[in-house]
Parts: sequence; C-alpha cells; structure tokens
Amino acid sequence: MTLLDFLIAPAHAQAAAQQPGGGFGTLLFPILLIGVMYFLMIRPQMKRAKEHRAMLEKLSRGDEVLTNGGIAGTVSDIGENFVTVEIAANVRIRVQKAAIANVLPKGTLKSA
Repeated sequence: MTLLDFLIAPAHAQAAAQQPGGGFGTLLFPILLIGVMYFLMIRPQMKRAKEHRAMLEKLSRGDEVLTNGGIAGTVSDIGENFVTVEIAANVRIRVQKAAIANVLPKGTLKSA
C-alpha cells in the first residue's frame, strides 16, 4: 500500500481507467458552453456596438450629446475621428467620436 492509495481508492481508479471514452459526449459540453456564451455575452455586445456606430454616423451639427466622461454639450463641428462639443458659451472641447455616449433629446440642456 502506497501513499497514493490513501488519496485515490484503487478500485475507483481502475474502474475509471476501464471506461471507454465517448467521442461526441466529450465534446457536447464545450460546444454547449460556447453556444450559451455567444447568445448571452457576445451577441448582445455586438448589437450594442452596431447601434453605437449607427448613432455616431447619424450625428449632426446642433445635436446635444453626452460624453463617456459625463460632459454634456452641443455638437459644433464634426470631423473624421473627432467631434467639437460646445459645453458653454464660447467654450469648446474636442473629443473622439467614440467618446460620445448618447445623443440627448433636443432641449435637454436648456431645461437643466
């Protein structure tokens, strides 16, 4: 009797070694796991990214926007990668297009 016999019962280890390996049964769990992860995590993220790209494409001058940093302002100029946002009278900042989180309804900044 060895030290390993105390950790793993010899009869249990022999029975496990004699079982035939199932080909499809072994692959079924990882395939199901990947499918569940796709529908619960990957697909919704891709949908949100697509909606965000569409929102940025429709962005126009005069739109009221909210950045990821929480800065609200009005779009005064749109470039290829950057947007100029007016946050107060004669105060303009340039932010990346991807930093625009939401387009606010018209009149939101005046009511605040």
